[in-house]
Amino acid sequence: MQENDVIVVTGAAGFIGSYLAGYLNHLGFTRLVLVDDFSNDQKSANLADKKYLHKIDREQFFDWERNNPGLINSVFHLGARTDTTEMDYAVHKKWNLDYSKRVWELCTQSNIPLVYASSAATYGNGEYGYKDDHDIVNKLVPLNPYGVSKNEFDKWALAQETAPPFWAGLKFFNVFGPNEYHKARMASVIFHAYNQIKEKGSVKLFRSHNPEYKDGEQIRDFIYVKDVVSICVWLMQNRPANGLYNAGTGEARTFKDLVNAIFDTLAVPSHIDFIDTPIDIRDKYQYFTEADMTKLRSAGYSAPFYSLEEGVREYVTNFLETGKFF
Repeated sequence: MQENDVIVVTGAAGFIGSYLAGYLNHLGFTRLVLVDDFSNDQKSANLADKKYLHKIDREQFFDWERNNPGLINSVFHLGARTDTTEMDYAVHKKWNLDYSKRVWELCTQSNIPLVYASSAATYGNGEYGYKDDHDIVNKLVPLNPYGVSKNEFDKWALAQETAPPFWAGLKFFNVFGPNEYHKARMASVIFHAYNQIKEKGSVKLFRSHNPEYKDGEQIRDFIYVKDVVSICVWLMQNRPANGLYNAGTGEARTFKDLVNAIFDTLAVPSHIDFIDTPIDIRDKYQYFTEADMTKLRSAGYSAPFYSLEEGVREYVTNFLETGKFF
């Protein structure tokens, strides 16, 4: 990518999309076209102080591109319906599958490189592991409509005979960091735990309903958002082999580790209360996720990842404590 490139970011008002826009600005890229549903006022602060050329409503984006042919140099497609508790598959199909196909086709026809957001939710219970191997994609059984829609697009992309000049689908694991204030129930556990500690001095975590795991020792691959967008930009700039790539740290940690990192950062004694996992998600709850990062590392991505403690410290100290955005 060159500094005068026109770069599209879909989902630009959301958590990862707005962080990516800010990250690109910090790298010197200001000719951004931000695409999203901008009607949610809660997201407007995510884009304050960002430098960009245009804000385009997601419903108008394809018409806008037709009227501005040859303008776009690269696309980061991060826009999606991300609510894992939304059980109406039609909603996920519209935004995560059908809309993504249109983005793919635009990039293919106009010769534009594409990096898009897939999800670790595609791995389901992890029956086939957490390796970004194309051979297992058709076997995967996601646990909710969101994961299904993301996997359906991965399957579709891998089956296409025509493709963008470069493409990568990133399977995001448990991403946390600034600019998620608007996400309500779907915000990271760190966001919710921080607010509980500030309000009550204690944190509620889900009790384990699996005898193989003690309470609080459910395991996730938590990745700081700065590492996620660093991977996105590296892939776009270096263009290794087309395909799916995991975006995790490769080192899973427990929820107890996570909340203790917040307590330590705030210099507050640890106090955890365990509550039953809600019935509506209990049978779809993942007890272990850990990204196999071999493919990305082998492709040449060598930057170290934030440790859980480092990421929590930066997020809490520089953003949650100050109310700032990135």
